[in-house]
Amino acid sequence: MEKVAIDDVDIEVNPLDVHSVRRPVSDELGFSDFAMNYFELEPGESFSGGLHTHHDQEEVFYVQEGTAIFETEDDEIPVDEGEVIRFAPGDFQHGYNDSDEQVVGFAFGAPKSKHDWDQIESMAYCQECEAEVGHGLGFTDEGNFRLTCTECGNSFVP
Repeated sequence: MEKVAIDDVDIEVNPLDVHSVRRPVSDELGFSDFAMNYFELEPGESFSGGLHTHHDQEEVFYVQEGTAIFETEDDEIPVDEGEVIRFAPGDFQHGYNDSDEQVVGFAFGAPKSKHDWDQIESMAYCQECEAEVGHGLGFTDEGNFRLTCTECGNSFVP
């Protein structure tokens, strides 16, 4: 048995600098079978870097304070304080704070505590295809994200 206070978990942020507070609780406690991250989103911040899916993991978001907006391929869905939203593997989503107030929430993922990076796909504009299409995710030697178009293979660093 292990326990930790959320405030004692070190802050780690997305390389795209889309949020200022993300506390990876699952890393702190050594989870193996699901992921748990705590977020504090200031106005304009997001849980992730844009519309994306995890082909290897379902995700559940719980909004503890405020209202988060979750963009899908078809809609924008508000998730209010005390509400939960689930995305199946393959569902594209992007959660963000579109209000003037802070959003506090948790992201949970299963069946593993870590993503397989090659199982993440982001929607992005491809200059070669001249369309918004899926892009695979990788990393540069400097630790930045590299997106590669799944249609034509064009690769770029956002």
